[in-house]
Amino acid sequence: MFTGIIEEIGTIAEVHPKSSGITVQINAEKVLEDTKVGDSIAVDGPCLTVRDIEQNGFVADISEETCRRTTLRSCKVGTCVNLERSLRLGDRLGGHLVLGHVDEIATISGWKNEGTSSIMQVTVSPKVKPYIAYKGSIAVDGVSLTIANVFDNKFEVALIPHTLEVTTLGEKYNGGNVNIEVDVMARYIETLMQNQIPPSQTLDLEFLQKHGYG
Repeated sequence: MFTGIIEEIGTIAEVHPKSSGITVQINAEKVLEDTKVGDSIAVDGPCLTVRDIEQNGFVADISEETCRRTTLRSCKVGTCVNLERSLRLGDRLGGHLVLGHVDEIATISGWKNEGTSSIMQVTVSPKVKPYIAYKGSIAVDGVSLTIANVFDNKFEVALIPHTLEVTTLGEKYNGGNVNIEVDVMARYIETLMQNQIPPSQTLDLEFLQKHGYG
């Protein structure tokens, strides 16, 4: 489990295709502290397992399933990636609970600079849209962000100077792809509500208010 607070920007140093997926070596420094083989590190959002530790980084296998569902399928030597080690008991939860399980690859559909900050617009599929909530949390390439606006199948997030500096989001552009993980709490609430709703009842505002959600 992660928080979406990026610890370091790493660099893909080697990419080796396999019969199923790929193996990558990622150059890093900070995330190597206290890291052991078998530990988990989020790389641009997806949770990867450390297979080997090198002097200047670590090696991880990316499964075919992860390649299908994330932007890591397109990683190449020189690509910069957001890195975060998994949570330890007692750590501060600076962002929100992030599992490292990417829901889909989304597309950046708008970018607007506002002084030293930026507004990034992202287009998602109808499958993910129900989990997008105004002022809710979302992980974009592993970065915990607050949703500033929601409309149709798009949402916007505000990127402050610190976020632009310490993550790869400052290098993104219109038409680029990003990994999206919705807030896990939204999924649990959906499941709980579906189990409570009689077959003849729909999940609408009236139902939510009746059950204490409005």
